[in-house]
This record gives sequence, structure tokens and C-alpha cells, in this order.
Amino acid sequence: MYQSMAEIANICETENIAFWECVRWADCTEQAMSPEENFEKMKKMYLAMRAADYAYDPDQLSRSGLSGGDGDKIAAARKDGKLLCGDFIGRVMERAVKMGESNACMKRIVAAPTAGSCGVLPAVLLTLQEEKKYSDEQMTQALYVAAGIGGVIASRAFLAGASGGCQAEIGSASSMAAGAVAYLNGGSTSAICQAAALAMKNLLGLACDPVAGLVEVPCIKRNVIGAVNALTSADLACAGVESRIPVDEVFDAMRSIGRSLPENIRETGLGGLAGTPTGVGLRERLEQL
Repeated sequence: MYQSMAEIANICETENIAFWECVRWADCTEQAMSPEENFEKMKKMYLAMRAADYAYDPDQLSRSGLSGGDGDKIAAARKDGKLLCGDFIGRVMERAVKMGESNACMKRIVAAPTAGSCGVLPAVLLTLQEEKKYSDEQMTQALYVAAGIGGVIASRAFLAGASGGCQAEIGSASSMAAGAVAYLNGGSTSAICQAAALAMKNLLGLACDPVAGLVEVPCIKRNVIGAVNALTSADLACAGVESRIPVDEVFDAMRSIGRSLPENIRETGLGGLAGTPTGVGLRERLEQL
């Protein structure tokens, strides 16, 4: 996989190919697959996201009892016209929470790039397809864009909260989704890079502080922030707004910040929200179950 977004952009320009084609070419080489086989494999990944969305059960609670049913509450409020963000963003919020809750309930999801951030990409892409009527083939191309961005982040920084805090999970997912949205919106390779940079910048320094060490509180609701941030970042980029810091340097900054974060806010379940009186109380209650 590529080591930088600049490398991808350079290949796109010299070979006159789209961002997603550049990513597919590298993946075909790495996995020794034909372009057609590789595309079908990625398409199945997207269809698995859709299946996971359909499989949401509003009546199911996680084993801890900390999550479940909130996605349905958002859906009801949206249908009643109570959400200030409107119908489209409401559907994005709804899907982001539903996917996170499904993960907490041990249902099948697509970790993109992690289980804790599994709601960001599906919430954005599925809702955008529903709104704009993009084909499954176009959505698969967008998923290649997201995968390419994720691959660069993994090469330059990290994707695990234990390594770099939640900026590495929700931040990366949001950056990936922003680039994918920019692509679908007709953005150039440069716009894709700008969208990815803007999305990541907004979430730098985000702590990973899961209550009781579970991927539920506050993880699930952070998927909403990541999803909405991706959409606004893509809009900024497609409007011509640029990040003053190049995207690869933004990813490097994420790595630097992650290494500087104290251990107690890197998925240990000790600091941050997990260390509050309520957080500690929930952990102690769950330990007695």
C-alpha cells in the first residue's frame, strides 16, 4: 500500500487515472488478484455494510446494558421533524448510532477501519447513496478511495485507539469518509486529499476513554461526530477550501499527538470519561455481574 497521499496524487496525475483506480491497482498487486476480482471483493464489503444496517434490532441491548435502542430514538425524532439538522443529517446520525449499537450487541459489522469506528463510513455512504441514487459500482469506487486513505494513515500513524487515542479510530474513519464523499461529489484528487486533511484536523487529540473498557460509551456516539465531520469537511474541500497543512503532515501530526497522549486515555479504560465517578461506578457494577 502507499506510504503517502502525495504518492497517490502523483501516480494519478502521471498515469491519468482516478484515485480509486490507483488504490485498486496497488491492492491487486498486493493480493495477486485481477482488477475484476478485486472490485467484486470490495463491492461485497460495501454490501456487507448495507446488510449490517438492515439487520439493526431496536429492541436488542448490549450485554452490559449500556447501549441499544438509541438509533431508533433518533429515527423517531427525525420522522417527527424534531431534528434541527434536518432529514439527511438525521439519517446519517441514525445510521452511525445504529451501527455502533449493532457492534456492541455482537452483530456482524464491517470494521472500517476499526470496530469502534464502524458507524462512520456506512452512515455517510449508505445515506449518500440513498439521497443521490449512486450505483453500487460508484459506491464501491468511493470505498476504494476510503481504503486508500486508511492505508496511508496506517502507514504513517496508526488506526488503533490503544496506540493513538480515538483520533486514530474516529479521526481516521472520518478522514476516510470525507475523501470518499469528495470523490462522489465530483472532487478532484486534490479535493479528496484536502477533505481527508480537514476531517482529521478537526479530531486531533481525541482521547480514547471507554467506560469499563467496552466499545460503547462514549464510542458509539462519537461515530455521529465522525460522520457529520466527514460531510462538512468534504463540502469545504469541494468548495475550494484548503488545509494550510498538507494532508500527509496532518497524518504525521496525528502520530505525534498519539504518542504524546497519556496511557490512561489510550483505550485503557482508566482516564477521561472512564475515570469519572459515574464511569468508575459503571465499571464496578459490571465487574459484579
